[in-house]
Amino acid sequence: MTGYGRADGRYKAVPIVVEARSVNHRHCEVVTKLPRVMQRHEERFKARVQSRLSRGRIDVSVSFNGEGEASPEALRLDHGLARQYMAVLKELQRDLGLSGSVDLGLLASYRDIIKTNEQPVDDQRAVAAAERVLEKALAALLSMRRDEGRALARDLTARLKDIEDRIATIRQRLPQIVQEHAGRLQARVNRLLEGSPAGRGALDPTRLAQEVALLADRGDVSEELTRLESHLQQFRNFLRKPTPVGRSLDFLLQEINREVATIGSKVADLAVTQEILGVKAELEKIREQVQNVE
Repeated sequence: MTGYGRADGRYKAVPIVVEARSVNHRHCEVVTKLPRVMQRHEERFKARVQSRLSRGRIDVSVSFNGEGEASPEALRLDHGLARQYMAVLKELQRDLGLSGSVDLGLLASYRDIIKTNEQPVDDQRAVAAAERVLEKALAALLSMRRDEGRALARDLTARLKDIEDRIATIRQRLPQIVQEHAGRLQARVNRLLEGSPAGRGALDPTRLAQEVALLADRGDVSEELTRLESHLQQFRNFLRKPTPVGRSLDFLLQEINREVATIGSKVADLAVTQEILGVKAELEKIREQVQNVE
């Protein structure tokens, strides 16, 4: 599910800004962007996010000095280290007889010469302050996700209703299918016997009834329909739960698709086939939506 949350805080005189974004993902993937000297606490921040969210890709950005912009005091030059680099490089040049010169571009490539003033970040109290701001950002993100979840629930409920109506149509159609099969079988047998010397008197009504019963048994999908209706009701029940249900819905969809496929293969009837195709179309739309459900 998608969502966005931002929160501001402060540790001593340093502003803290936390932004959290989430997009659809089958699992829970947390990506953090932290100040350099705070990166050793990355797993701590990830664990806090995962304790609140169970699905989606969540990008979390934590910055000090306001939105990640450098304040005038945010950078400092280590003059002593720069002089040491210069001396070592010139000595290496003389020893190896290398041409060229040691310039500013080369020295700037050594990242530890220019450092950031982020000392408060490595303070455990600063980390705790950042975590408090993170909680506010996650609360805002979750609020947006809940709004999206309500909209998704309405959409899924409407699609379930369409599927249930189609299943009810199929159930009503089944007795008529048996009667039509019996009629076609009777007509076929009569045509075969018309040219027979024995004529219609050779037709055994009991034998015909047995054949009709066999046809009805092969096309009986009452158990599949019952299981399907049960799965649809369970799906509805999960949509009402306040806890994460995305993976449960994934599993139920697999079972629903299995029952629908079985019904379609066992019932050779144009009207039922049309309803099954409609059910499958709705199930595909539901499957796409369920990927957004936590």
